[in-house]
Amino acid sequence: MTKALLCAVGLAFAATALAQQYRWVDKDGKVGYGDTPPPGVQAAPLKPPAGPSAPAAAPNKDAAKDLSPEAAFRKRQQERQEGEQKAAKERADAEAKRVNCEQSQGALRSLQSGQRISMVNAAGERVFIDDEERAKEIERTQRAVNDWCK
Repeated sequence: MTKALLCAVGLAFAATALAQQYRWVDKDGKVGYGDTPPPGVQAAPLKPPAGPSAPAAAPNKDAAKDLSPEAAFRKRQQERQEGEQKAAKERADAEAKRVNCEQSQGALRSLQSGQRISMVNAAGERVFIDDEERAKEIERTQRAVNDWCK
């Protein structure tokens, strides 16, 4: 007997939950909700909430709605791999820039130290540079430092 009573009460609540609900905006701009709209007000019926069988919304609706789950998965994998490759390239570029900056700064310090600097000419002979060549080399190295160490 009590089971039948509980079942009847449950059905009564379920029936009221399925009743049509309306949303309206009154003349003061206040939003109202109810099962019957007030007279003279333009009311829009609300859709019932989606049940558990409704599909989940995709994050990118335009691209994901045309793809099968497998194709969407492959696309996400490819995007992830491209992102990882881009990040690895950026890290490699930053490391090369750091190394070139350190080498340029070291060469500039050596040139500015006043020590005798020698170079190897085209014939393979060791030749010491004079003050004019040192100034040109300092200027060239300073430009390299400015380029690499920004």
